[in-house]
Amino acid sequence: MPIYEYHCDDCGHDFEKLVRFSDPVINSPDCPGCHSENTHKRISAVAVFSASQNQSVSSCSSSGPFR
Repeated sequence: MPIYEYHCDDCGHDFEKLVRFSDPVINSPDCPGCHSENTHKRISAVAVFSASQNQSVSSCSSSGPFR
């Protein structure tokens, strides 16, 4: 089950939503902070682990929301 990150354009709240494959498709869930429908999915940073290097590397970073 993937976890998606969302951003609320009304209050600026960032939140995560666990999505099950059996759930109906939700493009923009309501903000848990202000209950606004004005939210959008963000692109998340991904951590990569390599057993041979034994270190964690961030392959993507963002300072702001992406659409």
